[in-house]
Amino acid sequence: MRKKSIVFNADIYDWDELKKADQELLTAAKNAINGSYAPYSKFKVGAAVRLTDGTIVCGANQENAAYPSGLCAERTAIFSASANHPESRITEIAIAAYTDGDFIDEPISPCGSCRQVISEEERRAGKHIRVMLYGKNGTMIIEDGMKSLLPYSFSL
Repeated sequence: MRKKSIVFNADIYDWDELKKADQELLTAAKNAINGSYAPYSKFKVGAAVRLTDGTIVCGANQENAAYPSGLCAERTAIFSASANHPESRITEIAIAAYTDGDFIDEPISPCGSCRQVISEEERRAGKHIRVMLYGKNGTMIIEDGMKSLLPYSFSL
């Protein structure tokens, strides 16, 4: 029998330690929650992606009474960027969540479906997508993208 270890690499930053460009993308993700439609869970999520040309594209979760028919914030942002800016690639994504009248304390991570979609975007770009996860107690930054969050992604 052989064993394999998977190491998760992330850094946690206070807001004032972040670069201005990181604050800009995180603020876009936080503002994107205003486009959330979450009447069932009351859990609003905003995402913002930065493209190779510097464009920022935002998305927010969209719920549906038939739960599987809704879509996460990350995928609304990624699919919008891909459809409207087909020549650009995503370089980084920021995610923020809001519930009970405030942003959550600890960063949330993308769900498995969103991780798989981000992984596919990494394959398209030929490089990792930097991931920023906002929480009031600190922002987690994952430089190596899905290598840490989804080490065994699906691929054809």
